[in-house]
Amino acid sequence: MALSDADVQKQIKHMMAFIEQEANEKAEEIDAKAEEEFNIEKGRLVQQQRLKIMEYFEKKEKQVELQKKIQSSNMLNQARLKVLKVREDHVRSALDEARKKLGEIGRDRARYTEILKMLIIQGLYQVMEPSVLLRVRQADVTLVESILPEIQDKYKEVSKKETLVKVDQENFIQADGCGGVELYAAKGKIKISNTLESRLELIAQQLVPEIRSALFGRNPNRKFTD
Repeated sequence: MALSDADVQKQIKHMMAFIEQEANEKAEEIDAKAEEEFNIEKGRLVQQQRLKIMEYFEKKEKQVELQKKIQSSNMLNQARLKVLKVREDHVRSALDEARKKLGEIGRDRARYTEILKMLIIQGLYQVMEPSVLLRVRQADVTLVESILPEIQDKYKEVSKKETLVKVDQENFIQADGCGGVELYAAKGKIKISNTLESRLELIAQQLVPEIRSALFGRNPNRKFTD
């Protein structure tokens, strides 16, 4: 049965409406999928960038913390060095005061004479040579020559050996020193310094830990005192 033009037009419109509906639904489906994929990708990028930002600031925070620790350590070390310097200055001041008092010994002639005897005899026991040259302050030459016989007799009595002891008439220890003696033997190859300054320095090296303890108290972190 043949269709009329009106029926044909009606079917065409119906088909066009169906196709348009299908197209719209497909377009909506594509839009929805695109929106979903966009949101997923956007979320992924946002999360990725957020992690990068967090990682960046975490790294910066660690750098700042490390810098603070380094700065704190440097300041602490500087403070410790200042404390140590102040302490060493106090110790050195105490030793300087001892040197000043040491210089006063020479004013007591009798006491200084006995000290010279002991210093020379001790030096002779250390040298143990048949010939020894003494170097003293120029002002002490006469005094030392006057006590040499007694010193040589004492040395011979103890060591059972004789030694020829002379005073150097050309070379002297420093005049502004506290006094004492230097002993030379074996053509100058052997030298014993028994000046009052050298003996003080020797004693100071042994007593510095005790001086520190007396001035500042015992250090609880120090196991040994030498």
